[in-house]
Amino acid sequence: MRIRPVAIAPTPNRTPVEPGNGDSEAIRTMPYTCQQCVRRKVKCDKRLPSCSSCGKGEFECIYQAPNPPRKRKRKRNEDVHERLVRYERILQESGLLPTDDGQQTHQSTQEPVSPTRRTGELLSGDGKSRYIGSSLWLNTGPVDVHEISEDEDEDQPVQPARTNSFTTDPISGALLGGSQTLVHYHPSHKDAMKLWMAHVENVEPICKILHIPTTAKMVETVSQKPSTASKADECLLFAIYHFAVFSMSDEDCMLGFKQPRNELMSKYQHAVRQALVNASWLRTTEMPVIQAYVLFLISIRTQTDPHLFWMLTGIAVRIAQRMGLHRDGEGLGLSPFDVQMRRRLFWQLLPLDGYAGQVSGTGISISPNSWDTKPPLNINDAQIYPGMTHQPEELNGASEMIYCLTKAELSNLYTRTGVETKDTGGTIQLKASGELETLINEVESTIETKYLRYCDIINPLHFLVLGSVRSATNAVRLRNRISPLMNNTIGDPERKQLCDLALKILDTDCTLYDNPQLRRFRWKIKAVFLWDALTCVLTSLAKVGLFTLMERNSIWSKTADVYSNHPEFLDAKKAFQAAVGKLTLKAWASNPPSDATLEPDFITTLRSQRKSKATSTPDKTKNATLHKECGTSVSSLNNSLFGSPDDADFDLAGDFSLFPAEWLFEDQLMGF
Repeated sequence: MRIRPVAIAPTPNRTPVEPGNGDSEAIRTMPYTCQQCVRRKVKCDKRLPSCSSCGKGEFECIYQAPNPPRKRKRKRNEDVHERLVRYERILQESGLLPTDDGQQTHQSTQEPVSPTRRTGELLSGDGKSRYIGSSLWLNTGPVDVHEISEDEDEDQPVQPARTNSFTTDPISGALLGGSQTLVHYHPSHKDAMKLWMAHVENVEPICKILHIPTTAKMVETVSQKPSTASKADECLLFAIYHFAVFSMSDEDCMLGFKQPRNELMSKYQHAVRQALVNASWLRTTEMPVIQAYVLFLISIRTQTDPHLFWMLTGIAVRIAQRMGLHRDGEGLGLSPFDVQMRRRLFWQLLPLDGYAGQVSGTGISISPNSWDTKPPLNINDAQIYPGMTHQPEELNGASEMIYCLTKAELSNLYTRTGVETKDTGGTIQLKASGELETLINEVESTIETKYLRYCDIINPLHFLVLGSVRSATNAVRLRNRISPLMNNTIGDPERKQLCDLALKILDTDCTLYDNPQLRRFRWKIKAVFLWDALTCVLTSLAKVGLFTLMERNSIWSKTADVYSNHPEFLDAKKAFQAAVGKLTLKAWASNPPSDATLEPDFITTLRSQRKSKATSTPDKTKNATLHKECGTSVSSLNNSLFGSPDDADFDLAGDFSLFPAEWLFEDQLMGF
């Protein structure tokens, strides 16, 4: 309550006698300064009824007693939750935080009980999420997702092309450059819908990263007016367009878009990279951006240098950990829809990171004990939608997730039980041979019971699942048993058994290629690793007398089909391609088919490549380059499998070590 000023205080203090004044009348004074002197900042003698300063200046002299000092209250310690509620209320009152209409949520793994707790938290809102697992962050009090998302440039205008952003975002700057508008890179609405349908048919059944009904609405809307696309949606759109083109043949591209596949690939790959830079992908917490990035990595995994791919995949892992994808969404209190979408993305990134680690020679990156994200449920997209509050009911049979779930079963075998992590360096080693045989039998039985028994071979996706699982499990069995062949300590009966197993793998591959309904999945089929099976067969072919005439002719026919289905085998750009090429020529020279009147095209191509390299590069330098590429050491074989080393020009144990056990096991269980 405000105190009204009074001219004269009713109870003045005692009146001391002014020195030097002979008058005995007491002079009354006040204990505090008048208001006029306070405003004028002059000395007040505090006399009554008027001080000297006010009297000289003819001002009205008013005395007002000051307010009594406020008693200091001891502030009660608030816990983290109470502070969060108070801060949210203040921000909402100031219009800086959405209210219930666009509410931002703060979720944690458990109710906060004290400021010193160390449990991780997930902050989410406006399509963004940020996982906090550091006690340093947790103990500093409530944190807002916008406060730590570092998206300060979200609304900044797009800079002209060639702007140097190296100082603020070094990797993005090194990748492409500054922000640049991509409006002119968008296809027409008609072409955009063609690309979207190609993605839905060719890619999504294999990857299942997106929710088709939700994404379809975004594609339909933005493709009609590209200027309305957000940075995150633009990333996802161009990743979809790029992957769609990647999954198509050159004939399909010319027929549908009147452009060669290479031109479309180059155009949309540039657009994806630029869209990632525009969206500040290194600092992102938005789901569409990380979805786009993972789709992009999957599409380029066989087209990129292994060491570069490993680094790019490592960035995806760090972004995912930053968003808390390595922690299961149920434990973080997320909605059922978000839980499923995060699981789908993580279980695509997990095998991708393992594949990158193996082909680059660096080993596993994500420790099996560093994550607890469960595999996604066996459901169809129609069973989930944004905003749902109940858990979807899992199907007992084959759903749209069947390929990804069978892959997850094999991935889980590898990451959790198939390998053992060493104490030093985070490297891995396979378990004992007997243990692996038992494990692969168990997981094959599980997949058979849960998924394969419900497959309809008329369904192209189901047919692919059947073939892929059979090929993957047989390939792991082959690698587990192949050591005696590598060391030339195997008898003919055992050699034939290994060759029979290898031929089953090649038969499956040829069957998948021969099925016209699987043309849309060939981008995936050709990425499956066949080198061990092909090497085993060629090694056995080179041994004279092992097979009957009919068997030998049949095996060479199958080998010709493999080379025809995989023309990339003839590129000889990678070490293992060159090694298998050498072995193929040796097997042909030692034991050709009986009807080899004309040399087949694949043998002619391999021979011409061999001669060309022999005249341009010495063998020693060439072999050193091959082994340096794979990062593996070469061991010598005491006795050449094919006789004279000069004649064979192939070191089975050495060249075969280009395919480390962990690599094949990883690729078959996690990369099929």
